[in-house]
Amino acid sequence: MSRKSKRSLKEKFALKNSLAKEALSEFLGTFILIALGCGCVGQAVLSRGAHGGPMTVSLGFAMAVTIAVYVSGGVSGGHINPAVSLAMCVTGRLKWTKLPIYTLAQFLGAFVGAAAVFGIYYDAFMEYSNGKLEVTGPNATAHIFATYPAPYLSLINGFADQVMSTAVLLLAIFAIFDTRNNSVPKGLEPIVVGLLIVVLTCSLGMNSGCAMNPARDLGPRLFTAIAGWGMEVFTAGNNWWWVPVVAPMLGGVLGAMIYIVLIEIHHSDTQPVEENDVHDCQCSQRQICRELGAPSFSPGDVELALSYCKQYSLYLKSQRYFLFALPVCSAMHTEEGIWRGFCRYWEII
Repeated sequence: MSRKSKRSLKEKFALKNSLAKEALSEFLGTFILIALGCGCVGQAVLSRGAHGGPMTVSLGFAMAVTIAVYVSGGVSGGHINPAVSLAMCVTGRLKWTKLPIYTLAQFLGAFVGAAAVFGIYYDAFMEYSNGKLEVTGPNATAHIFATYPAPYLSLINGFADQVMSTAVLLLAIFAIFDTRNNSVPKGLEPIVVGLLIVVLTCSLGMNSGCAMNPARDLGPRLFTAIAGWGMEVFTAGNNWWWVPVVAPMLGGVLGAMIYIVLIEIHHSDTQPVEENDVHDCQCSQRQICRELGAPSFSPGDVELALSYCKQYSLYLKSQRYFLFALPVCSAMHTEEGIWRGFCRYWEII
């Protein structure tokens, strides 16, 4: 496809609203999570263990998370989980006005992902239980899509299980993306999050499947209620359905706050700015300004930006262009559109 054709398609179909872009990103990311993750469970269950087991399910869901975050992370942050989005809002990393949109997109993505798994394995479902879709019993298949408690598990114990597992999930996610801690090399964060999922499912998955994600559980559960399993999906397990919806939301906020209180707020307020990094910033900003047709910063502007960054500890090696972009964008007397474009070029705003 020629560059002109690509430009024409972009002009016709590209969304202008940033929130709409983020919603589509969360929808697609959560769809991938459920289609691949529940697909792994379906393959293991419907083959009666011949093509999978607990370990393949754990690894499959982990890699599904990794791929989903890679797909959606650059646009919306790759939350793919309302518990993550809520924790981001509570800690000031996401605007509250975005939470309902993110959550809706995540639930819809999970619902459609479950529908895709059912469609792909429809014949296998029919053969497995002679055409009857069961929630409990030896031929149960509802647990392919949503979590259900072990027979011994009480609601209180199950609630605590989900709070703890999701708290650990968010605590670790905040650590993984904390560039002032022992940060993961940029671009490898989704892989480490996937490894985190493996550990959590292997260590805390026995009680109820380690949902840790209200969208991952409720979206597919709603699909099964509509697709033929009936309302038993909500009454099974002593009305278990609400536990993996409410508990992860509380656990996610708890885990995020634990990390902030015990680790993040104790980071040093100042971080050194190396001379080579300053030189790289100055060289890069000149090159970008030429590409965008924007006037270059004067030496005084760069010094002003550096002073702002030193004062507010904004300097991060992995985000060195943050060093000058925000203060200069707010201070320079140039056309707003030029500097908005400049900042967006580096994904600052």
